[in-house]
Amino acid sequence: MLEDRDYMRDKLCFRTWSITTVLTAVMVGVFALQCINDVYLHTPVESWLALTPMCFEHGWVWQLITFQLLHFNLWHLAGNLIVFWWVGHFMENVLGKKRFLIALFGCGVVGGILQGLLIVFFPMRFGFMVVGASAGVAGLFAMFALLEKESEVRLYFVLPVRAITLLWAFGIISLFFTLVPTPREMGMAHAAHLGGMLAGIAWVKLGWHRDYVLLPWEDWLGRIRDWNSLRRHRMQVVPTRAGKGSDRRPASSLPDEGLSTDEFVKSEVDPILDKISRHGIQSLTGREREILERARSRMAKR
Repeated sequence: MLEDRDYMRDKLCFRTWSITTVLTAVMVGVFALQCINDVYLHTPVESWLALTPMCFEHGWVWQLITFQLLHFNLWHLAGNLIVFWWVGHFMENVLGKKRFLIALFGCGVVGGILQGLLIVFFPMRFGFMVVGASAGVAGLFAMFALLEKESEVRLYFVLPVRAITLLWAFGIISLFFTLVPTPREMGMAHAAHLGGMLAGIAWVKLGWHRDYVLLPWEDWLGRIRDWNSLRRHRMQVVPTRAGKGSDRRPASSLPDEGLSTDEFVKSEVDPILDKISRHGIQSLTGREREILERARSRMAKR
């Protein structure tokens, strides 16, 4: 059993609050502070934290993150949190805490940039301020729909719809109202939703939902730190079976020929997963990453 292996035991025994739960509490708390500020404090803090033209005109780039924690009213907050609570727990389990945070706020940033630029150039059409977690949540939903295409989603808690079908519908609606910014939809940041969904789709298409696929900056930093090591691993020295000397074998020549899938996992994949558990994904060599990718392909064919 997978859970009996050494590299899984600590993770299964360790329990803590999920990031989804923490962020839900944070957004509720921030909304409460917004309400208190409205009635008693009257500070301009919301105009500093919401996404406004100042983000691009004066370099207030923190707004691309902070706007995702603010909400207009209770119904706006509730709508976002219902979807976030449902899809967030699933995607957090798929991505892990670190990548989940990067994916959520990264999709929100992409959506914020698209909506924000439209605000700058067409303020009369797209308003002057954006708040809400919906861009990031839209990105998470796009990831879910691509990974679980046939899953049934209860639209409005009643109507059963395939996840991928709902993604298409949501995307078409967002694209239409981005291109046709009618006053009837004023206040709805459709461009932010569209940007978030596109970022979520790209995340899955690039394979970043797999923890052994490096994110771009992880790859760049690894190349800077280990460029010598990467050069060595392009051509590895492997002892001959006779024990005399060695032959040079390309890293892409992986030791799975003649092995069953179970034998391949036990002899080659388990040690790599144990290494990840002890030293992190960044410790893997190029050859070890190729072995993991080969294992994923073989498991998919079973």
